[in-house]
Amino acid sequence: MAKKIILRGNPGVGPPVEGEAIVSEEGFSARYDYDRYRGVISRESHMLYGQSIVGKIAVFKTSKGGVATSWMMLDMVERGTCPAGFIFGRTNPVMVQGAVLANVALMHDLDLDPVQTIRTGDYVKMIPEEGIVEVTRVS
Repeated sequence: MAKKIILRGNPGVGPPVEGEAIVSEEGFSARYDYDRYRGVISRESHMLYGQSIVGKIAVFKTSKGGVATSWMMLDMVERGTCPAGFIFGRTNPVMVQGAVLANVALMHDLDLDPVQTIRTGDYVKMIPEEGIVEVTRVS
């Protein structure tokens, strides 16, 4: 039987998206943690090392990074190596700027901790404009 969990927060950015979740208790840097040519986490010490986040709903504890994040996110979209959307426990203005520039769904600061609530493999629907994340868990 499928279980549905709803997370709510302030409106995010980007279009509504859905897909399989991949979750990390670590942060995410488009520059230092990700190989945007291959679409995999590339920092060897990252818990998702070697795993693809392409087309998935990527859930991270926090965002990391500076000004390069914006153009790197746009480059990820143009290369077809971007996640369908990002959900962060907390993010920073530069990551939001990158999501707006690249038209990527991004949400953060939800009423339930997304890293503790969402599991890798869950099916997630993000509706950023409404501040809603719907999680479907089959198990």
